[in-house]
Amino acid sequence: MKSALLITRNLPPLIGGMERLVWHIADAIHQHFRLLVVGPDGCSSHLSNDVVAREIPIRPLWKFLFFSYIHARKLTKLYQPEIVFCGSGLTAPIGYFVARQVDAKKMVYLHGLDVEADNFFYQHLWTPFFKRMDKILVNSNFTRNLVMSRGVPEEDILILHPGVTLPNLDKKESARRAFRERYGLGDYPLMLYVGRITPRKGLYVFVEKILPEIVNKCQGARLVVIGEEPKAAVAKSAGELERIRKRLKENGLEDHVLFLGSRPQDHPELSEAYFAADVLVFPVQERPGDNEGFGMVAIEAAAHGTPTVAFKAGGVTDAVKNGVSGFLVPAGDIGQFSQRVIDILNRRSKLAATVVRSFADRFGWGVFTKNFLKTLS
Repeated sequence: MKSALLITRNLPPLIGGMERLVWHIADAIHQHFRLLVVGPDGCSSHLSNDVVAREIPIRPLWKFLFFSYIHARKLTKLYQPEIVFCGSGLTAPIGYFVARQVDAKKMVYLHGLDVEADNFFYQHLWTPFFKRMDKILVNSNFTRNLVMSRGVPEEDILILHPGVTLPNLDKKESARRAFRERYGLGDYPLMLYVGRITPRKGLYVFVEKILPEIVNKCQGARLVVIGEEPKAAVAKSAGELERIRKRLKENGLEDHVLFLGSRPQDHPELSEAYFAADVLVFPVQERPGDNEGFGMVAIEAAAHGTPTVAFKAGGVTDAVKNGVSGFLVPAGDIGQFSQRVIDILNRRSKLAATVVRSFADRFGWGVFTKNFLKTLS
């Protein structure tokens, strides 16, 4: 049987959009190849029993990279894979060198941060390997343009948006009621934030500059936050959650925000939260060297029939269809962002759940897998 090697730091049990995406890539590859994986500690329990996996602690980073190369080289020598696939730009140099051993096809999936990470050594030692890949998959038009700016020919780049699970909309009302009752949210106007708590995601900007106006105009408005500060991410910023809590206290808005911590993607409560919310707020910021590559949470919200209000930043413009799955606001326009959320909460902007969901249908995992497998040929 033909073999394919996947080298990645992003797989469950780590939680996040990249981890979920790479897991589906692994599943798709496994449909047609003997799958070999070099990944993080604990990944074997999330893969089929017949997958050949080598687990490596993700910290410290140098140790992960060193042992990833050692194990990838051994697996390549033993199984002679036809394809070497890198789950992110971080493992691209490893994939390049081991693929050369057996003249395998070299592929990588890139997110925005993979390309514009603000690190001198990464930019000079890692990104040049992108041009040496046979095929590059990217998550958005924004990321494609970033990759092209690094000298990669357009014909070597394919846009493959991440996929989404499409829940049954008939469950919306019962799930909405169950979540609200569990946390005593009643019929309050409800906003939802899902994602890591970092400066790029913009939650601090939202609670400082936008939330006060919304609470003033929407009686009883509440914000539910699902996520936490990243502990294992390559790029992280400590203290962001503390800043947010401090600002809420200063503004007297503590009672309007419920922090639930993180939830695995397959946790039923996460789906209930999307159903329960009136709107997903996605205040991502434009930050040099640290932009949002796509915006998977907006697609997940749309899959539940819940609209999103987001700034036009990075690849978010691929994840929200203005006037259909939500509203895109010019980056930094605090007033317009606030007004869009207020209009939704006060029922002045009506986006039917079925219409919002229609945008997400094109991102189903079945569509993703079909399109991904085409890239392997």
